[in-house]
Amino acid sequence: MLRDPVSRYLSEWKHVQRGATWKTSLHMCDGRSPTPDELPTCYLGDDWSGVSLQEFMHCGYNLANNRQVRMLADLSLVGCYNLTFMNESERNMILLQSAKNNLKNMAFFGLTEFQRKTQYLFERTFNLKFISPFTQFNITRASNVDIDEGSRKSIEVLNFLDMQLYEYAKDLFLQRFQYSKQEEHQKNRQKRREERRLLREQRAHQWQKEEAAAEIAVTEDYNSQVERW
Repeated sequence: MLRDPVSRYLSEWKHVQRGATWKTSLHMCDGRSPTPDELPTCYLGDDWSGVSLQEFMHCGYNLANNRQVRMLADLSLVGCYNLTFMNESERNMILLQSAKNNLKNMAFFGLTEFQRKTQYLFERTFNLKFISPFTQFNITRASNVDIDEGSRKSIEVLNFLDMQLYEYAKDLFLQRFQYSKQEEHQKNRQKRREERRLLREQRAHQWQKEEAAAEIAVTEDYNSQVERW
């Protein structure tokens, strides 16, 4: 599941602000976890509770930045968390392309902002039906955060890779949805044609039976008349 990058970022900030941490995440890559130099922490102490949005955005090592690209990409292509492995622009280009490729090769992915379409694609992909429809919640913790336009732009800049990935994902998602809809319509049309053909055959067969029965009745009536004569 992918989510609008700004909403996702704000949601993670609120989650961290309430005391959540990622300390149990080992961030394994190529068989090892990153060193403290490769992945410094953004705070001292047990957690980052009460962090303001500005503090959250100002930490250059914050893994909330471009999290969706990083989690979808093959980090071994860029030396894992070693930022000196290659220059930043090359690293970003490789990460984004890797994330796009991996997303494209998945049998299914969904978008938080399109719950009903996500349900439809999941059901079509895996040939099952949920017992109840997905619910689209437009009111979330992220949507309740009141930020100015400057802060929104800053979040978009911090998550510029996720912004590009999300646009790609949305386009691919809607293409898959339209294709599945067209495929469903074609199958339904074929099913209706087949049902009409079977109905015509049944009617023709019934008509033949009625004709044969009428012919037999006429013949029997004629034979009975001959015997009487």
